[in-house]
Amino acid sequence: MDWREVAVTVSSEGEEAVADLFYQLGCPGVSVEDPELIRSYIESGDWDYHGFGEVEFTGTSVVKGYFPEDDELVDKLKKLEFGIRELLQRFSHWIVQAKGISLKEEDWETAWKAYFKPIRIGEHFLIKPTWEPVHVLHGDVVLELDPGMAFGTGTHATTTLCLRALEDIVKPGQRVFDLGTGSGILAIAAAKLGAEVEAVDLDSVAVRVAQENVDLNQVNGQVRVVRGDLGTVLSGQADIVIANIIADVILILLPDLKRILRPEGEFLASGIIDNRADDVEEGLKEAGLEVVERLEDSGWILFRARWAKRESV
Repeated sequence: MDWREVAVTVSSEGEEAVADLFYQLGCPGVSVEDPELIRSYIESGDWDYHGFGEVEFTGTSVVKGYFPEDDELVDKLKKLEFGIRELLQRFSHWIVQAKGISLKEEDWETAWKAYFKPIRIGEHFLIKPTWEPVHVLHGDVVLELDPGMAFGTGTHATTTLCLRALEDIVKPGQRVFDLGTGSGILAIAAAKLGAEVEAVDLDSVAVRVAQENVDLNQVNGQVRVVRGDLGTVLSGQADIVIANIIADVILILLPDLKRILRPEGEFLASGIIDNRADDVEEGLKEAGLEVVERLEDSGWILFRARWAKRESV
């Protein structure tokens, strides 16, 4: 299959909103090329950027989304154009340029690799691309990834929020459901903290890539990857349910929680852009959950929630 790469150049403060727009349109892959991040690698001596050509430090980022060139492409591009115009009406100081090119599948799979470097998250997690050497310190929990076409490198704020939360709450022997697993990074992280995990995704590419990463990290005995409707292909109940998706899908999932989340369990809802946080929080309350922690990073929100305790009569 051929793919359409759409690159949106935007001020750094606008990259999260543009990325969220891609996700809302069902884009299965989004990457962010941030020149300032590249600058930090150069200044630290961790990366010789000359291997990838000259880099212009403009204060802007390039957000790239990838769509299959099928009969839905024209409609998605029109919606993307409308969404960008709507964002500019709210944030007129953003500088936005958009362009699109067609890519063969093999080109898409490698186009973003130059920007995926090892990164430390939380107290112990070290995310490592398969093609990058890295110095492992005592106590590091290494998550080795080749995200492939599902992306999900772990560097996006929605994922780092989940990793930090998992580091705080996962206990050995617990059961975890990861809804919308993508590259499988959160499932692998939970497994390396001692949990038994079921990872679910609707997308066949994501399921394949997640399984490959599970194999790569040697947690096959702890992680089962399945394809299906989120929240409906699982049996039994989990101690922790993770949904790192988008606000609208989280709201749709909430009725399933009674079936899949134990009475004493915890729900991690992430992938929520700040202007949808109130909607999700209200939805959680209506579903019988109470928010016990709200984490924020770069305009993205994670809610950590538990079943609300009923007052005794």
